[in-house]
Amino acid sequence: MPESDQSDHLAGKYFDAAIDLLRQVREATGDRITAAGHLIADTVEAGGRVFSFGAGHSSLPAQDTVYRAGGLAVMNLLSVPGVVGVDVRPATLGSALERVDGLAAAVLDTSPLKAGDVLVIISLSGRNALPVEMAMNARALGIKVIGVTSVAYATETSSRHASGTYLKDHCDIVLDSAIAVGDAELTAPGIDAPFAPASTVVTSAIMQAMVATAAGALAERGTEPPLLRSGNVDGGHDWNARVMSRYADRIFYRQ
Repeated sequence: MPESDQSDHLAGKYFDAAIDLLRQVREATGDRITAAGHLIADTVEAGGRVFSFGAGHSSLPAQDTVYRAGGLAVMNLLSVPGVVGVDVRPATLGSALERVDGLAAAVLDTSPLKAGDVLVIISLSGRNALPVEMAMNARALGIKVIGVTSVAYATETSSRHASGTYLKDHCDIVLDSAIAVGDAELTAPGIDAPFAPASTVVTSAIMQAMVATAAGALAERGTEPPLLRSGNVDGGHDWNARVMSRYADRIFYRQ
């Protein structure tokens, strides 16, 4: 197959794989996504705060909901230095920190999270110490936990936490991303390793679907959802300033 034809072929196969995964998640996990959205709406309505956390590439869908046009102003990032993203040097440091016992407790003890709040924890494998302990400790503090993970890892890999458990075992609501172990959707002749991960696409869609549900639920209850507008449209900055002023006690990315 000519190079240009193979490139086009693989691009199409990736889109097909991502679309198939999104359909699978919608059918199998749609009810739980709705439940998660309602839990966030309940929390916002009750005056609580909402945070999201992910380590490494799992931080990307978490960040995607924070200070985002069309998103809820009250979505906050629970940031762990050296872990959130791949902006540390060496990049492998983040992976190493995710396996450190006790880090989650220190993070939660110094965070604004308190009983009645919601923490969304994103971890593709759900097997490392940090996301497992984050969920365990958060629930012990009375914080509701929504876990976004691939449940398949719990049957095909071993836990790296001393308890032998996974993120999915310590959540109030589990949202299964249905990503296969290894997070690579494609193979091709002449390429020795599988490639083309889809976890970010699918997990970001889950997160945005959950936030959309929360906004709709608030509106149905007669509460205007605290949505942000794009700063690149006329009036956007003024709109956002009013929303942020109203919810200043629940927004932590401005401090």
